[in-house]
Amino acid sequence: MGKVTGFLEYQRLQEASEAPGARLKHYKEFVLHLSDADAKTQGARCMDCGIPFCNTGCPVNNIIPDWNDLVYRGNYREALDVLHSTNNFPEFTGRICPAPCESACTLGINDDPVGIKSIEHFIIDKGWENGWVVPQPPSVKTGKKVAVVGAGPAGLAAAQQLARVGHDVTVFEKNDRVGGLLRYGIPDFKMEKSHIDRRVEQMKAEGVHFRTGVLVGKDLPQHIMSLAKETMSPEQLQQEFDAVIISGGAEQPRDLPVPGRELDGVHFAMDFLPQQNRVNAGDHLKEQIKASGKHVVVIGGGDTGSDCVGTSNRHGAASVTQFELLPMPPEQENKPLVWPYWPTKLRTSSSHEEGCERDWAVATKRLEGKNGKVEKLIAARVEWKDGKMVEVPDSEFEMKADLVLLAMGFVSPVSPVLDAFAVDKDARGNAKATTDGDGCYQTSVPKVFAAGDMRRGQSLVVWAIREGRQCARAVDEFLMGESVLPR
Repeated sequence: MGKVTGFLEYQRLQEASEAPGARLKHYKEFVLHLSDADAKTQGARCMDCGIPFCNTGCPVNNIIPDWNDLVYRGNYREALDVLHSTNNFPEFTGRICPAPCESACTLGINDDPVGIKSIEHFIIDKGWENGWVVPQPPSVKTGKKVAVVGAGPAGLAAAQQLARVGHDVTVFEKNDRVGGLLRYGIPDFKMEKSHIDRRVEQMKAEGVHFRTGVLVGKDLPQHIMSLAKETMSPEQLQQEFDAVIISGGAEQPRDLPVPGRELDGVHFAMDFLPQQNRVNAGDHLKEQIKASGKHVVVIGGGDTGSDCVGTSNRHGAASVTQFELLPMPPEQENKPLVWPYWPTKLRTSSSHEEGCERDWAVATKRLEGKNGKVEKLIAARVEWKDGKMVEVPDSEFEMKADLVLLAMGFVSPVSPVLDAFAVDKDARGNAKATTDGDGCYQTSVPKVFAAGDMRRGQSLVVWAIREGRQCARAVDEFLMGESVLPR
């Protein structure tokens, strides 16, 4: 694939981006897609490796060598068709996917892997620029009705697939806008929300109906109830529709049970991040959690923590520090040991490059403050012995903290939604449903299916798209006895 000797002749090229000092002044995307010439060169690096591990490293099984070769040869329209054959929304994954495909690239064994994500980004942007991404309405309607609960990437992928084979699909979303955690979890500087909006318009033209501000469930927490304009019961959906897919995100955050947690100024990341997205969209909030002029401590070393860093810096924080409980990973992975699997190694995001102190093997012991307001954080160094975390003697230290953001991951979907449908759960509190054999993606409740975070727990956008697509096929088989949708 690509040029036979391309991997020997060309080096990996990173996408150009705006300098940190300039991009901190706005919330727009700052990474530019490759030029035509650079995209062709990067496609040329794809080897004729025989067994393309990148295909299986990609959760949606993108046919990567094929579209690399097509880009190298300048056949961009055909490359877009190949890309869309496995991925409904490559503009999402081309921006925010961590690219496990690149970790599986054969060239990556002893060289820099092919820049697969940058080529994907180039292909889909080229498609939109040239008007090649158009609605694909069905030629025949089946008369079957499907409800999709949750308008994140899993629900959107399932809805689009089912609409294209002729089913009448209605998507219910509790928020005021479509997109789920893509809309209110991913900062705009990583993915502008216009990408969601134009996909929604495409899906509407394909026959998908969207109902926002609708909460499906009962006896839900007040902070969730306050989001919606109306509620519907699971029983209503089951009576009105021939099949129901529950595809909400994992929105139950992991808490920090330490003294002082109740102080003002200590917030979950997902209380902080969505507010800025709403402001960027033109909403007026009564009270916004702001990092302006504050000493910010982010607890949690993952992507959500990184997003808090980037947003805090754009607010004008006095300082930003990010803590991680685990030890600092190696700067370079042991490729012979881990390839083609996702490696544990030090990852520095664009937000870290904008300004952040990072520290590892740190455990928060307590939070202290005055007049109910947090002022400092007391932590200690930890080490791992025999698989157990042990505090290092005499390692306690304190740090000034006016704003503490908890970004330690998510433990499960919002349980009252699953409880309302009365579906069986697995040991982690997710909807219990298999992904293979007869009845895949079906829950314990007749004609109710589950996909995405709701079924597998917190995961990547690319896994959500995969599950939405596969769940759509399962629903189509359930309704029609067979399906032409891809597995």
